[in-house]
Amino acid sequence: MKNLRKINKVLLVLAALAICLLLLNSCDDDGDNNTSNMDLETIADGYVSPIGVVAVPDNTDRLFVIDQVGKIWIIDSADHKLDVPFLDLTGVSVALAAGYDERGLLGLAFHPDYQTNGKFFVYYQRPPHAGGPDGASKWNNLSRISEFKVSTSSANVADITSERVVLEWDDPQSNHNGGTLAFGPDGFLYISIGDGGAADDVAPGHVPDWYAANEGGNGQDVEANLLGSILRININETGGPGYGIPGDNPFVNKTGLDEIYAYGFRNPFRMSFDMGGGKQLYVGDAGQALYEEIDVVTKGGNYGWNVKEGTHCFNAADNTTALGSCPAVDVLGTPLTDPVIEVNNAANPAGGKALTIIGGNVYRGNAIPELQGAYIFGTFAQSESADGELFFSHPAGSGLWSYEEVSLKSFPDDLGHYLKGFGQDNDGEIYLTVSGMSGPSGNTGKVMRLVKVK
Repeated sequence: MKNLRKINKVLLVLAALAICLLLLNSCDDDGDNNTSNMDLETIADGYVSPIGVVAVPDNTDRLFVIDQVGKIWIIDSADHKLDVPFLDLTGVSVALAAGYDERGLLGLAFHPDYQTNGKFFVYYQRPPHAGGPDGASKWNNLSRISEFKVSTSSANVADITSERVVLEWDDPQSNHNGGTLAFGPDGFLYISIGDGGAADDVAPGHVPDWYAANEGGNGQDVEANLLGSILRININETGGPGYGIPGDNPFVNKTGLDEIYAYGFRNPFRMSFDMGGGKQLYVGDAGQALYEEIDVVTKGGNYGWNVKEGTHCFNAADNTTALGSCPAVDVLGTPLTDPVIEVNNAANPAGGKALTIIGGNVYRGNAIPELQGAYIFGTFAQSESADGELFFSHPAGSGLWSYEEVSLKSFPDDLGHYLKGFGQDNDGEIYLTVSGMSGPSGNTGKVMRLVKVK
């Protein structure tokens, strides 16, 4: 009997080990944090500087690629890049610097009823108006949000003559333009705009704000201009300025510009709404010299710039050191909201590998179950080389969320490209737009899909 009990115990131990091995193997295939079975596949190339992919809300499964130089290209349902651009604004856009530029064609959003009304919206820069922000400086460019319509003769070509200007403003400098257009779950159009450019939110065209410790700036101002803000407008109302104001925007009937939905941003280059869950708005806000950040944005929120950079007190007089303290609430009584993700900039003396953060999307596809609900984002580069990185983070409530690098099969060290943007199709799968060139030049731009491999 003793021997039988010993045999039974051995059998139980062996069975438990077998179950553990099965569980471990299962985790290797589908574990929440395992990304070694993922990769990127190129679905289209030959672009100059692709900065985003937008899915059209119809039944065609087409993807529209924003090329910064002024063109929108179509990838059809068979992953074939069409030979003729959907829209070409190169003839009216501001001339770009080949080495590096933050201007150009920056945003595209299709009207939720595009299938019936054929309307879409773009954000781009035109040559500047005469004059400038002061007597000694000239405007750098004119930012414009316009409505266009698809051609009545072809679903793959826009009607270039249909442009209707929705909103425009003068930019004092060439950088920090933000640039994303996105329709929210409420049907309103959201627009991300940077602080006007230069550095530290301090330069001609950067107005004084309530925080005397730092010179500037547009990020904290809500009265003089729209810079450094996320806007929210109703494009179905075209009276007055060409759009309507949602009645529950935070500054309606209060001090502040009615278009502003949230403020306190430096350069919110890429933003997106979660397709599922609570439909939150995720914004990647490029930092100055120490910290990069991802924000979850809510109505009326103040996201800190230039009082704070990330979770730290910003010092406009010396942007490589943080101030010891700063206010937690602005002059309007609004708390300064910290980011949910913070990444050290490459210039941070404490160490860091991010030149600029690139906001992405929450994964809602079916091809990679282990990423379901994770926020995918990345960095433009780690240094002055084409070595961007891809990361994921699972939302974790209050405080800073942890994040991990996505280990891609064909790119074990880095992406081997500059990461310039993201996109998501109507099924929730995620795309990256990359290039071998830091600026809008050459033809090394690609659209790549995040996939699962064996």
